[in-house]
Amino acid sequence: MKRDLISMLDVKDDLEDIIDLGIQLKRKSKSGISIEMLKRKTLGMIFEKSSTRTRVSFEVGMTKLGGHAVFLSKDDIQLGRGETIEDTALVLSRYVDIIMFRAMSNKAMKELAKHATVPVISGLDDKEHPCQVVTDLMTIKEHKGKLKELNFVYLGDGGNNMSHSYLLGCAIAGMNVKIVAPKQYWPDDYYVKEAKKFGTKIEVTDVVEDSTKDADIVATDTWVSMGDESEKEKRIKAFEGYTIDKKLMSHAKSDAIFLHCLPAYYDYEVTKEVAHGKQSVIFDEAENRMWAQIAIMVTLCK
Repeated sequence: MKRDLISMLDVKDDLEDIIDLGIQLKRKSKSGISIEMLKRKTLGMIFEKSSTRTRVSFEVGMTKLGGHAVFLSKDDIQLGRGETIEDTALVLSRYVDIIMFRAMSNKAMKELAKHATVPVISGLDDKEHPCQVVTDLMTIKEHKGKLKELNFVYLGDGGNNMSHSYLLGCAIAGMNVKIVAPKQYWPDDYYVKEAKKFGTKIEVTDVVEDSTKDADIVATDTWVSMGDESEKEKRIKAFEGYTIDKKLMSHAKSDAIFLHCLPAYYDYEVTKEVAHGKQSVIFDEAENRMWAQIAIMVTLCK
């Protein structure tokens, strides 16, 4: 039976195995050992939303695995001209071995996965961003040596796809999660309830002061996601005071690390001093998109 990665819940039983595989394959490849585990396999990449990191990391990752990737923008395929998602899924499944879909909506993502007969990987939709959170957990494990019982604090837009996938992914990994956001930008109740099922401490608050106390990891994301540009001024006003600066980082543990999936908008969600500071691991994180996705593709193609 084929497997998809649409939500972090899709990897709840083998999340740490995937993370460990990513770390292992990264070490092997950097040591000059071939990791061509998907020879002659083809990845079809559908982009309704553009992205630097998603395209390059998947394309180069598939090349390292000995396979081939095909880039399909919304202007390249009939999906944008009236063909149904069902027909697109059925046709592409006859050509490629895996589909990566960077979608505008979770509804479209689920529809494509439902009808595709090959594994579908979410490159992002409006509800979750699972590949990025697998990546971030891999980065945390590389720097901390473990995941369980760590304290993860996220400040910013609590209702976006990163926050939702952090809630699930960190809870699955055994971490305590705190989401710090204005009340009108809190996570969907569904993700909070699902996260609590894993038995770790889950907290959602709008209190920024002391929010990073005892944090092992501090994370954020852009306040204005792609598609939210019309709300830019409203959002900047709502998130005033949520910027991660040197003072907020100083309240975290002395060995705390800072995460941001990029692109970053300095002096909004984070200062450049923090993003490029000694506690930041954002460029390790950016590189790990490729290694985490390599591990995901290998796992789903088993």
